[in-house]
Amino acid sequence: MKTRPSQDDLDVYVWEGKSDIADRVARALANFDVDVIRADNIAVSRDVTSARMSVAIISVTVIDRPSFSVSDWQAGHGMPVIWVAAEARSSDPRVYPPEYSNILTADFTAAELRSLVFKVAGVVREHGARAKAAEPLIATSACMRVFLSEVEAFADCDSTVLIRGETGVGKERVARLLHEGHRRYGKGPFVAVNCGAIPDGLFESHFFGHAKGAFTGATFAHKGYFEQAHEGTLFLDEIGDLPLYQQVKLLRVLEQSTVTRLGATAEIPVDFRLVAATNRDLRELVRQELFRADLYYRLAVIDLQVPNLEERGAVDKIAIFKALLGQILPEQEEEMPSWLESLVTRTRFPGNVRELRNVAERVGVTVRQFRAWDRERIGRIFASLADGVIPVNERSPQEVAERNRIIGALDAHGWRRQDTANFLGISRKVLWEKMRKYQIVGQEAEIAGEMD
Repeated sequence: MKTRPSQDDLDVYVWEGKSDIADRVARALANFDVDVIRADNIAVSRDVTSARMSVAIISVTVIDRPSFSVSDWQAGHGMPVIWVAAEARSSDPRVYPPEYSNILTADFTAAELRSLVFKVAGVVREHGARAKAAEPLIATSACMRVFLSEVEAFADCDSTVLIRGETGVGKERVARLLHEGHRRYGKGPFVAVNCGAIPDGLFESHFFGHAKGAFTGATFAHKGYFEQAHEGTLFLDEIGDLPLYQQVKLLRVLEQSTVTRLGATAEIPVDFRLVAATNRDLRELVRQELFRADLYYRLAVIDLQVPNLEERGAVDKIAIFKALLGQILPEQEEEMPSWLESLVTRTRFPGNVRELRNVAERVGVTVRQFRAWDRERIGRIFASLADGVIPVNERSPQEVAERNRIIGALDAHGWRRQDTANFLGISRKVLWEKMRKYQIVGQEAEIAGEMD
């Protein structure tokens, strides 16, 4: 059975170039819960996601490729890099930025690789945890202020809470607010569990714990999540992913307030407040008999729906984006430019605050890397987003896609119509007609038009 090197899963992207290191990396990490991904293909490199903890291992031979821009790649993805070099390379910061200067020799051992990979991942994870803890909770919009008043009202009660909301809206943050606001449980531990990440067959061991000698490898007794959350809060994220047979066992614990470890007979009393979260429609799952009705009603004593980012509107988008940039660029004196505010306002973020955070980090890394608000590079970041820019009016899917593509290209080329037309493979006249058709107008277009 593979073991987890840390609290989160880890992706390791390998750009091996002329060196044969991908197989060696895969063998070195084979016994850990790590995905090793060959990423020499440029199309793969453009699809790298920051949704999971990620580390890149890159051979210095890749630097010599015309298709590989070190600075652009690091600015675009913002993940730590471990370089593999046959000999000492220049310490030029344009090649090795200080925050990414982790180097392995070409004859690295498996132990050396593992040590450096987990060290780098641990530093990034610790930094992310500190940033998340220090991240201000923005609530400028009216709907968010109303929602937080509900959270405050229900924080100091013992009832179970169900938090509903789309991916990335901040359900765990809400759960922590509920925990911190309770006069008694708030003094205890906050135990967060992703129900969708529990391996098959290990539910009992993870949740109920086990006695010493309960099974092969159980060399010591272990407290499960229920015991760990005693006199605190147990937060079950993605509760809708919990299989039916596990739902029954959870319901029994909630009703009896006792657990029995695997391999033991003694019942252990537990006292915790349960907060659950889901991005799925539990009522529909109940109707489909995929979720127990009795558990649903036990969970939804207090039902909170977190507003998504579009419901919160431009005022929260801008405020959150600026606050996140302030963390990444604490010494940046220049104000965020108005064209970037406009871009953030017009863009839909299906991943909500989580996606907005990732975009802000990429923008921040770009500004730090190039020491400027590079409009073209930042425009490419927004142009790469899956859902694009919100259309002004209701249009067909084809029209929406075309309008979004044109705006993304305009942003990437500083709203210079001739450059944008060349990029799109159309004439300037056709571009202008499409801009009129889709009502793509504004100060940026007018200014760019005067400069053409």
